[in-house]
Amino acid sequence: MAEKKIMLGNEAIARGAYEAGVKVSAAYPGTPSTEISENIVKYPEIYSEWSPNEKVAMEVAIGASISGVRAMASMKHVGVNVASDPLYTASYSGVGGGLVLVAADDPGLYSSQNEQDTRCVARAALVPVLEPSDSGEAKEFMKFAFEISEKYDTPVILRTTTRLSHSQGPVELEERAQIEDKAYVRNPQKFVMMPGNAKGRHVHVENRMKQMAEDGCEYPINRAEYGDTSIGFITSGIPYQYVKEVFPNASVLKLGMVHPLPKKLIQEFASKVDKLYIFEELEPVIEEQVKSWGIPAQGKELFTVQGEYSANMLRRVLLQEEPQKEAASQVPARPPILCPGCPHRSVFSVLNKLKIHAAGDIGCYTLGAVAPLNVIDTTICMGASISTLHGMEKAKGKGYIKNWVAVIGDSTFMHTGVNSLMNMVYNQGTGTVIILDNSTTGMTGHQDHAATGKTLMGETVPAIDIVKLCKAMGIQHVVEVNAFDIQTLEKVVKEEVARDEVSVIITKSPCVLLKGNVFPNVCRPLPEKCKKCGMCLRPGCPALTKNADGTVSIDETMCNGCGLCKTLCKFDAIETCAR
Repeated sequence: MAEKKIMLGNEAIARGAYEAGVKVSAAYPGTPSTEISENIVKYPEIYSEWSPNEKVAMEVAIGASISGVRAMASMKHVGVNVASDPLYTASYSGVGGGLVLVAADDPGLYSSQNEQDTRCVARAALVPVLEPSDSGEAKEFMKFAFEISEKYDTPVILRTTTRLSHSQGPVELEERAQIEDKAYVRNPQKFVMMPGNAKGRHVHVENRMKQMAEDGCEYPINRAEYGDTSIGFITSGIPYQYVKEVFPNASVLKLGMVHPLPKKLIQEFASKVDKLYIFEELEPVIEEQVKSWGIPAQGKELFTVQGEYSANMLRRVLLQEEPQKEAASQVPARPPILCPGCPHRSVFSVLNKLKIHAAGDIGCYTLGAVAPLNVIDTTICMGASISTLHGMEKAKGKGYIKNWVAVIGDSTFMHTGVNSLMNMVYNQGTGTVIILDNSTTGMTGHQDHAATGKTLMGETVPAIDIVKLCKAMGIQHVVEVNAFDIQTLEKVVKEEVARDEVSVIITKSPCVLLKGNVFPNVCRPLPEKCKKCGMCLRPGCPALTKNADGTVSIDETMCNGCGLCKTLCKFDAIETCAR
C-alpha cells in the first residue's frame, strides 16, 4: 500500500516535481510560492537554485529544457511579469525536456501589490494552464503538466493560489520516474526565434492550442460530476471546494485545465443543467469564453472580481443566507509592523527626523510607509525605487529631490535594482540610494541571494560585494554605515543628499530573525530618570509600552537589545545590560 502524507500545497508541488523526474529547478522567493523551492532542495536528485530574479529563473529552466531534461521555474504572480519576456518566446520555441512554470496567484492580496490573474498572461502567451484544487491534485497535476509539455511541445503553467499553497491535504507518495535525458540535436529553426523562424513556430502554437482544446475533453483532470441537474457549476481550483461544501448535490464541471478550455465538454455539460453558474476567482477568464459561445450562464454579475472567494459567498449570494460572522472578522485590525530590533526602523527614524521622503521598494521596509515612521511615499514593484527617484529628478530638477532618497533591500537590489542604478549613472542622474543590507531576503522568510555567499543548496560561494559593484558603475561616493549608528547615519545622509550626483549609502546590520543571531543584551528603562518626553517611542518599536504615568516599560521577551531607544533618549533613562 502506498504511503500517504499530509502536505502543504507547495510541498506537494515539490513532491510532484520529484516524482516527475525533474532535474533542474530555478526560482526567486515570493509569497505564496517560496516553500516550493525550500522543499525541492530536500531532493538531492534535483539541482535547485535561487536565481537573482524571475526572468533569470525562467531562462535557466528553458536552457535546461532545451538540453533535454525536465525543468521548472517557480514564482509568485507578479514574478510572472518579470519572467514574461522569455515565457512568451518559449511558447513559440517549445521545449526539449518538459518545462513547467509554477505561478502562485494571490487572491485577497495577502502579500502582494496587486491581484492579477496569471490565466490572463497565459492566454496572451498561448500557454496551457493547469489548476489543482488540493494538495493531492497539486502533486498529480505537476506530473501531468510534464507529460503534456512533452506531448504538445509547449511550456505549461501550473497555477496555484495562496489558499492552495498554504493549505494541507493528503498526498499519496510514489516513486520517482526514471526519465532518460533527451539527446540534444541542434535545431535553430525551433530554438532561434528570429522573425523568419518565429512565423513558422506561431502556426505550430496555434495548431497546438486547438488540439489541446479538443483533447482536453478527454483529460481525466477535466471531469463532469452529475447530480441535481437543476443547478450546475463550472469551476476550478480552490473554488471547487467551496462549491462542493455548499452544494454537495449539484452538478459540477471541474476544470483541471483552465486554458485552453475544452469547448465540447463545456457545451455538453451546459446542455444538461437548467441553471449554470461560473464560479472562478479574479478575472472572468472562463466566463467570457463560455458566454462567447452563446452559452447562457451567470458569473461576475453575481460574484466579485475582487478578493478571495469562500463558501460563505456562495451561501450569501445563491441561498440568501447571512452566515455567522467568522471569528477573524471580529478581531480588531492589527497592522503589520517591523520587528523589535529591525535595522530598517533605525534608518527610517533618521529619515523621519530629517523630514526626508523615500521612494520605496518591495520588502519588509515597505512598512516605513505607515505611522509612526511615515517615510516611504511610493512602492511600485521590485527595483522601482531607484528608477522612480530618477524619474522625479528628470521631471522636476535636482533641487526637487534634495529631501528625497530611494530605499531598497539587498536582495531586491540584486533582483532588479542593479539595472536601475546603472540607468541613473548612465543618464547622468542625481540622487541618493540607500541600500538596506540586512544580509537576507527577509520578507519571504530569509532566503539567501547572490550577495550573501550561500546558495539554496547550502553551498558556500563568493558573495557579491555591493560596495565594489556600485563603484564599478562609476559611482564616486559609496558609504557603508552601521544601521544602528544613527549619529553617523544622520551625518552621512545630510552629506549625500546635498550632492549633485549619484551616491549610495549601504546600511549594514543583519535581520534580527536570521538563524544563529544571538542577542546577549536587553534594554531596560530607568523610570527615575525618565522625563516622559516620548522620544524613545517615536520609532514605534513594539517592545516599548507607554505606562499610565507617562514612563516607559520594555518587554524583555521582545527586546533584541538593538539600543535604538537608548540612543534616542537624551536623559540616560534607558540602559543596555546583559540578559
